[in-house]
Amino acid sequence: MTVLTRFEPFREFSTLQDRLNRLFRETYREGQDESLTTSSFAPAVDVYEDEHNVSLKIEVPGIDEKDIDVRIENNTLTVHGERKIEKEEKEENYRRVERHYGSFTRTFNLPTTVDSEKVSANYDKGVLKITLPKKAEAKPKQIKVNIGAGVEKTIESKAPSKAA
Repeated sequence: MTVLTRFEPFREFSTLQDRLNRLFRETYREGQDESLTTSSFAPAVDVYEDEHNVSLKIEVPGIDEKDIDVRIENNTLTVHGERKIEKEEKEENYRRVERHYGSFTRTFNLPTTVDSEKVSANYDKGVLKITLPKKAEAKPKQIKVNIGAGVEKTIESKAPSKAA
């Protein structure tokens, strides 16, 4: 049995970019000792859309809600936050640090269909969910199709002509 696979030439670009980023990070870290340093990082984000909202789910575990700032300006959503190093343990007691610490900023260009006055954000169990409602005029509308209504057909009746 032959299996056909759809050829998508750009599918691998995102995984290639992730691999190259990881390679550069690992190469850069080899020259450093594995000590605690703060740096920027980008939390993972899921963006999805339905007929009423555009929603974002951002993974930011271990960050206090007071350290998260969500703003909308000129149709751009900006999420800024900071994960601080826990001071309970001394730096020299760590053998390996894989969690990212420091500040992050993520920006998203919003579609013109979003009503920026009604945006809401909810932080629960390390996930920041931002709901961006669509404007009423941007929501899909179903239009009922009438069959046979409004079309009138007139039939002319002709009187039999009188032959003279």
